Amino acid sequence: MVPLPKPDVILTHESDLDGLLAGVLLRRLAEAEFGERPRLEAWSYHGLRQRPMHETVAWVTDLSWESRMDRPHWVIIDHHPYETPPKHAHLIHDPHKSAALLCYELCRQAGLGSPQLDRLVHLSNVADLFLDSDPDFELASDYANLVKIYGFWNLMTLVDEQIERLLDHPLLEVMRVKRQVENPIGLAWSRENIVEIAPGVGLVETVVGNPNLIMHALLDDPGVRYSVLMTLVRRGNGAMAVSLRSRHGEASAIAARLQGGGHPNAAAATLPRSVRTPQDAVQYLRQVLNPKGEVHLNPLQDLFA
Repeated sequence: MVPLPKPDVILTHESDLDGLLAGVLLRRLAEAEFGERPRLEAWSYHGLRQRPMHETVAWVTDLSWESRMDRPHWVIIDHHPYETPPKHAHLIHDPHKSAALLCYELCRQAGLGSPQLDRLVHLSNVADLFLDSDPDFELASDYANLVKIYGFWNLMTLVDEQIERLLDHPLLEVMRVKRQVENPIGLAWSRENIVEIAPGVGLVETVVGNPNLIMHALLDDPGVRYSVLMTLVRRGNGAMAVSLRSRHGEASAIAARLQGGGHPNAAAATLPRSVRTPQDAVQYLRQVLNPKGEVHLNPLQDLFA
């Protein structure tokens, strides 16, 4: 393993299991290497863009690469696509591996692996890369949904940062039942409730079920004409965000236009603070994504109007 500098802070993604595992694993690695636990911060893509980058040394994981991170002694461990590689920061990158897997490979080189972590990182990798042909896909989705439902810091507190305790945790039974009962009901309802935002881009209203699994089922539905689907999410701080999904790599480009980021087929963006309601969100999304102010309405129903 190439020696890494002692970090002042570890920055990770707040919104999914991949970011949680990656952040915890990097903090364990730093503690093993340097005998101290660095500060761990979890951010959304939008929030990170507002954060000053004043640390001399930082490790950043599961957050889209941006030029402000291109600083000597900064280490970027990520799998999101980028256009221009860093000139000064040390980049550890593989688009075919989740951030947690990349961080775990570093941990294993330092002797910090275990069968429990092998299993947990595998499940996170399957969910984050949406490897729906993997036999563990449904179970992996349940694990990933833990962070979506209960939140990054709540889970960290619940397991006292001992992430191995998430394996076979009783809360997974809640996720399983929610998936089996809610998803079919939610899919049927959401199929009839899609708002056109721009040509090829639809906003899916969800009432029950896992929005990501519902969006992927809709993308496979020949009766749905949109190549990119998004859902609205209200963060714990009241901010509105959108989660985007596609099948052929279009999601990240749409997210970038909304000042967000992510994978080609799975991305997200936080909307401006002035967007406080679903109606505000529809108006804002249409203004940004339609050139010259053109508006394209769904002939079925404009739900939020």
